Amino acid sequence: MTDAVRVRGLRKSYHGAYAVDGLDLDIADGEIFALLGPNGAGKTTTVEILEGFRRRDAGDVRVLGEDPQRAPRRWRYGIGLVLQNASDMADMTVVETVRHFAGYYPDPRPVDEVIELVGLTDKAGKKVRTLSGGQRRRVDVAIGVVGRPRLLFLDEPTTGFDPEARRQFWALIRRLSEEDGTTILLTTHYLDEAEALAHRVGVISAGRILAVDTPADLGGRSSSEATVGWIEHGETRRLRTGDPTAATLQLAARFDGPIPGLTVTRPSLEDVYLDLIGSPR
Repeated sequence: MTDAVRVRGLRKSYHGAYAVDGLDLDIADGEIFALLGPNGAGKTTTVEILEGFRRRDAGDVRVLGEDPQRAPRRWRYGIGLVLQNASDMADMTVVETVRHFAGYYPDPRPVDEVIELVGLTDKAGKKVRTLSGGQRRRVDVAIGVVGRPRLLFLDEPTTGFDPEARRQFWALIRRLSEEDGTTILLTTHYLDEAEALAHRVGVISAGRILAVDTPADLGGRSSSEATVGWIEHGETRRLRTGDPTAATLQLAARFDGPIPGLTVTRPSLEDVYLDLIGSPR
């Protein structure tokens, strides 16, 4: 099997209105896949169906080779969850918390190994309520990976993090992917997070997938026109061009040396995302 997730024609409605309307999706084994979309786009419903927490109306869904609606208990052991609003055991220590959840699995990772993996060895004996927000999130990840999941769901994992904590968390996610081969489905509103982590991103709106590609190529981003900017006679000039290298060489010849204030930019992931969902910039 090469796909951790395979979805065809997924539909789910509430009170006669489709939240998910004919969605197709493939996520490869070992891939970090980011699902992007505005509020109400169908992300949460889709992910809950994949996790086995919500029943679909129609469509074919396979997660780790099983239909989540009919999967046996052993299937659940291959799934890890890090929810947006995870509840914790505030008055238990980190090691007590991880050991508690390890008890639900037939072959859990060693508790000390998991705590080291998430960077909390020096906090193992501390009560969860004494930890910072970023450290608590690491406890959530420890709970999510203690059962050796093949597929890990991350729902808005770094909401409220400061920049340093976010980058430390990103390093942890990359380690899970690169060293353990864990497949990761990430939902996030931070486009820089998707660009930094995901092998591919999918954009969902009105219950349908609009585009799937690498962050660099989404929506033709890598081949779109670039904007070359420079300063001339005290004024900022800009030129849109499909060949920024040639334009820069022409400017260099004209200035006979360094080009004042030279910038070369292509559409950002945010630009492409907003265009895809039809939102004004």
